[in-house]
Amino acid sequence: MCQENNQSIQIQQIASLKPKHFADLIRAAQLIFDPAAGLTIRQVEVNWQDFGIPKDVEQNLKDLGLHYQYASPHIPGDIIWSQLTPETRIWFLNNKDDLWRFEEAFPALDED
Repeated sequence: MCQENNQSIQIQQIASLKPKHFADLIRAAQLIFDPAAGLTIRQVEVNWQDFGIPKDVEQNLKDLGLHYQYASPHIPGDIIWSQLTPETRIWFLNNKDDLWRFEEAFPALDED
């Protein structure tokens, strides 16, 4: 476990991953899991491939969104990294600076 944790930290440093990237990933995963934001009266169907998310990555992110559905997005990066599939890790590294756009596409319900 210690070796895996060290490897995870090294990868994060090499890729210039910051806590904000992981928080953005968790918020995106929460939206991907539940784009209707928990409202049963609101039906939202989303083709995540249109957002550049491959099917295998989509499923990993949905699982992550379910696991952290009501959690703060500020979870240590090594914990999140260990829950990502290799495909999702690659996708995350390639999209880390654009994840905030998911929140822009699905504005909060309490906003005017």
